[in-house]
Amino acid sequence: MAEVTAAMVKDLRDRTGAGMMDCKKALVEAEGNMEAAIDWLRKKGLSQAAKKSGRVAAEGLVGVASAPQRAALVEVNAETDFVARNPTFQALVEVVAQTALAVGEDIAAIRAAPYPGTGRTVGEELTHLVATIGENMNIRRVKVFSVSHGVVATYVHNAVKPGLGKIGVLAALEGASEIDALEQLGRQIGMHVAATKPDALDISAVDPAALEREKAVLSEQARASGKPENIIEKMVEGRIRKYYEEVVLLEQVWVHDGESRVKKVVEKSGAKLIGFARFALGEGIEKPPEDFAGEVAAVSGVPPKPEAT
Repeated sequence: MAEVTAAMVKDLRDRTGAGMMDCKKALVEAEGNMEAAIDWLRKKGLSQAAKKSGRVAAEGLVGVASAPQRAALVEVNAETDFVARNPTFQALVEVVAQTALAVGEDIAAIRAAPYPGTGRTVGEELTHLVATIGENMNIRRVKVFSVSHGVVATYVHNAVKPGLGKIGVLAALEGASEIDALEQLGRQIGMHVAATKPDALDISAVDPAALEREKAVLSEQARASGKPENIIEKMVEGRIRKYYEEVVLLEQVWVHDGESRVKKVVEKSGAKLIGFARFALGEGIEKPPEDFAGEVAAVSGVPPKPEAT
């Protein structure tokens, strides 16, 4: 039997897009024959994964995993919501979240970590699942928080099962309060963040470019009123305060009572909110426009009629 070398495995992977372990197995089965190995992968459907990598994946799931004083938030995308309901895909997202909890935010490190019970890495299991299910999938983003004294609370909105859903939030709290009390506050903050979508933790964290754009717009609006410059300046200052109340978490009105500021609620607890993260599934991904007529035409072989002008 021909020896299967690392170079052969890499070559086969480059040519097919299949996972390393699958390529090695194919070469073993084919006794080192590259073309036979490609055929073996094709028969298993594993060489098709690379072809699917260019398709838009905007569905999927957001997942969370937590441990004492640490938690991870991940988004793993697929092409359809149908796949998000697949138990195998859900298990993948859970493993990705748990792996992020262990290795941190580096997606390359997550992909290189072992996938339990398979002999493959997380990345290879992802490629295997792409080939098996027939949809493009990817690990899109990861956030991990750790605290020295306190909790990193998690919240998943409309969870499809514990720790998995379409919106996930982390809230990192430090303080000497009882852990149960901090967890409860953190979960409330998570619910608040899920609802209000803040951009920054505090005023100092607001994006300077976004702030300047807001000031420019507000200044032009104020000048349109014909007021003198000194009055315009005061008008803009007042509107910027309102802007902060909309986009800064600590300046927002607490959704749970409709009157307190978030910063006052946190201060009253004796804790300090040091960070938050909010992932909403698919946000920022540009989906291609649906062409239903084109899809029908492709299936039927009859070209769609041009629209009347």
